[in-house]
Amino acid sequence: MNKLFLSLIASITLSAASYAQEDTTKAVKTGKTLDKIVAVVGNSPILLSDIELSYANFLVQGNQPDPAVKSRILQTLLTQKLLAQQAAIDSIDVKDDEVDANVDRRMREMMQRAGGQDKLEAFLGRTVIQYKDEIRPDLREQMVAQKMQQKITEKLNVTPQEVRNYFNAIPKDSLPSFNKEVEVGEIVFQPKLNKEEKGVYRAKAEDLRQRVKKGEDFATLARLYSQDPGSAPEGGDLGFADRTIFVKEFTATAFRLKAGELSPVFETDFGFHFLQVIERRGEQVHVRHILISPVITQASLDRARVKADSIYQLMTAHRKDLDFSAAASYYSDEKDTKYNGGMLLNSEDVQSRSTYIPTDKLDPKVALMVDTMKTGEIARPELFTGADGKKSYKILYLKSVINAHKASLDQDFAKLKEYALADKTNKTVSKWFDKRRKETFIKLAPEYQGFAVLQKWTNASGENPVRR
Repeated sequence: MNKLFLSLIASITLSAASYAQEDTTKAVKTGKTLDKIVAVVGNSPILLSDIELSYANFLVQGNQPDPAVKSRILQTLLTQKLLAQQAAIDSIDVKDDEVDANVDRRMREMMQRAGGQDKLEAFLGRTVIQYKDEIRPDLREQMVAQKMQQKITEKLNVTPQEVRNYFNAIPKDSLPSFNKEVEVGEIVFQPKLNKEEKGVYRAKAEDLRQRVKKGEDFATLARLYSQDPGSAPEGGDLGFADRTIFVKEFTATAFRLKAGELSPVFETDFGFHFLQVIERRGEQVHVRHILISPVITQASLDRARVKADSIYQLMTAHRKDLDFSAAASYYSDEKDTKYNGGMLLNSEDVQSRSTYIPTDKLDPKVALMVDTMKTGEIARPELFTGADGKKSYKILYLKSVINAHKASLDQDFAKLKEYALADKTNKTVSKWFDKRRKETFIKLAPEYQGFAVLQKWTNASGENPVRR
């Protein structure tokens, strides 16, 4: 261990000892309210208000009240403090812009769940601006802790032999079972409005834009007319974001304008927008917008059905010359699958881009259809309604089927490799924490020492030994 690390550990433990000399259950003044130290990690106290803020966020997400959750929140904060202190030693940090974007994103999500800014502020008992200021330091620490944990595990991998060893160590009567899996392709035909039909919605967006130019309040018009459910309650405000957040048309417009400028009406897959840049900060931009979303007509649905039927007839008549993959790449309107030969990807196995999907994870109507199909069969077009309520016609293709079975190395190596890597990662992280807990002064308030989830954080006396 180098001298710098030793000196930092010493300063942490000595500073922590000074906290311990005082009663950690004492009340400390913070503003107009009394707060309380419930734990100390190294030189960092954890306050009761830290736990209460996280618990409020837990409740605003729609969870039922459960005081026991507070012990798990404290466990998370203890973990976070330990990682953040090591990050400081390793010079790991996050930029202010990253923190601001994270704060803004969290607030948008919370306001959406609460049903608007007014309802959220009533629930929290403080303004959104006050709450942002309160959670910013904790979010920064969370982000730093995440970076530190990524550093601990970033070089981990498993060899084929380690996968075999992991599999062989599983008792035969405890082998995991895998549900029936299928490879399913789709060609999607989305209903599209023609120029005349679109014109009605473009004109509505332009009318609102002209009202803003003539002096009407942008935020008020956004609350009244914008059809973006996430930003409308906030007056169209999207907060700070970088170039990776928005769709390309929106990004191109937002980053072309100067602060205060109003854009022309432009179109994305979501509908017709216009936006105003509020502030530019490096590679981030703060914008607000108004969205007018077109409503699909029966005529556009009929056009999609006719096109789907004609492509199906073409494929069945010329199957040797037009295979499913080529047809999907050329005709499908679904960007997520058309460049993958139309094949659906397992959303729970994103990293490996697996096309094998458990049937219980499929859209119920897709699962019902493929259950009656033969391998290699292409089904006639059917009308589907997505989770967002949008309708489209789809041609489905059943490429292959793997029936339910017990895990085997030959058939399930890719899945078992993920399990083995997760096991190795968990052991590595646990070993790191065990070592750091022994090197760091930790003290919990008496009322938290009896929780099972916190046993590793304290010994019988309520303190870890301070090792120098």
